[in-house]
Amino acid sequence: MRLAELSERSGVSTATIKYYLRERLLPPGRRITATQSAYDEEHLRRLRLVRALIQIGRIPVSTAREVLAAVEDDSRDQLSRLGEVVGALPHGPEPDENDPATAVGRRTATELLRQAGWQFSLEIREEFPAFRMLVAAIAALHRLGYACDTAHLLPYARQAAHVAVADLDLVEEFTSPTEQLEAAVALTVLYEPVLLSLRRLAEAEESNRRFGQGS
Repeated sequence: MRLAELSERSGVSTATIKYYLRERLLPPGRRITATQSAYDEEHLRRLRLVRALIQIGRIPVSTAREVLAAVEDDSRDQLSRLGEVVGALPHGPEPDENDPATAVGRRTATELLRQAGWQFSLEIREEFPAFRMLVAAIAALHRLGYACDTAHLLPYARQAAHVAVADLDLVEEFTSPTEQLEAAVALTVLYEPVLLSLRRLAEAEESNRRFGQGS
């Protein structure tokens, strides 16, 4: 397809596509004349991923480039590639190691992984940004005096395990390893707002059940 058709099918303007090409977020098309190139379904799929990262996930171009480089790195096994691409996505703030609450957060997070039975996550915890984000979140709860021990957090971990199964079931619907990695990135970015929205809607339902006039 020509650039105009790629733009029409993807919903991304030609100017933006040219920008993505210059920034090496999109592979170059097949040259057919001195001034024109042809694009295929792979470009369309990659363009949708870039759009999910930058326009929806609001990820900086430099970070998006790192994620895409990890997607294309077929020198490693699928597990390490998956960890690389998801780990490259933006996370919350790093723990403040000068804050005494951080030590509490780290101990609690480690014990939470142990009680949840997440042995792999326990082994790589300090290498994974999501663990450090969890430490920072627990530290904030502790600092402000809210319940954050493992007994309160374990139900959330168990529900997250169910979500992870659903996530990976979706990823495995794609056939090639590269498509699976692209799907993992896109679905992580696109489904997190879905999870947040559903949680708040569920809380509204439960609040009405507990505190509404008909309760």
